[in-house]
Amino acid sequence: MSSDAALRDLADREAIRDLVRRYAHCVWQRDAAGAAALFAANGSMEIGDRPPLRGRAAIRAEYEASFAASHFRPMLHNHVIALAGDRATGTCYLELTAQLEGVERVGRGHYDDTYVREDDGWKFASRVLTLAHFAEASTPRG
Repeated sequence: MSSDAALRDLADREAIRDLVRRYAHCVWQRDAAGAAALFAANGSMEIGDRPPLRGRAAIRAEYEASFAASHFRPMLHNHVIALAGDRATGTCYLELTAQLEGVERVGRGHYDDTYVREDDGWKFASRVLTLAHFAEASTPRG
């Protein structure tokens, strides 16, 4: 791999990692518009057993409703990326705490992503959440 190609590879990987970090930041901040803007115009998001959300408007509307009623605090890590020109795929792992209807919950799982390079940078073409565990948090006994 030439030094120019290696530099491009590193820059693309870091930009994609930053996309994922910005997503988690938007979720922590309850920034529905910011989170939706990280998706391609025709991007999709799949959350569990619900029908996929398609397009920024649908993603934003779902996040606005979710953020108004709940508070999610995702921690994303162990990000694996496979580059293929202006597209890429990736998996990142999730540890999650959430407050839903006043109940504290904890979870873990992963996102399977497809990324696309657009004029203004990398975006999510699709994002699929798989939760391996999501349950009411237990209170430590003292």
